[in-house]
Amino acid sequence: MNNPSTVNREPLNRELRARRAGFTLVEILVVIAIISLLAGVVLLNIAPQIGMGSQAAAKAQIQVLSSAATTYRMAHGRYPTQQQGLEALVQKPSQEPIPENYPDGGYLSGRVVPPDPWKRPYVYLIPGRSGENFEILSYGADGEPGGSGADADVSSSIPD
Repeated sequence: MNNPSTVNREPLNRELRARRAGFTLVEILVVIAIISLLAGVVLLNIAPQIGMGSQAAAKAQIQVLSSAATTYRMAHGRYPTQQQGLEALVQKPSQEPIPENYPDGGYLSGRVVPPDPWKRPYVYLIPGRSGENFEILSYGADGEPGGSGADADVSSSIPD
């Protein structure tokens, strides 16, 4: 007869180990919760910086557009009119006053005026809101005048 103390318990031990080898649902949920909390903290700290990057890009584009408008004035004795808009920097205006010696490539590289970082056209004002010769502006992330942070206006007349 088989002695109970000599019974092979190896299959039983393997079965118990196999059941204990994985993670429980509670352990997995705790890990997911911790990862979610960490991701939330990181996003809260990074999100404002993303908006500020778009603000910096808008400032840089506005500086390029302002330089092109100034070059246009030096060549033609006046800035593009409000009706001609910024398009006068990339193609010869069809509205009066039409410049006689307009260069083939325009005053900006490329054949289109780039949109602001939020995919909206820049606003071109003659004269500017503070009495300057012209103003080029973007209304920020919200597309509305005013605001703060990523929603703040970016303008050629606002100093850095």
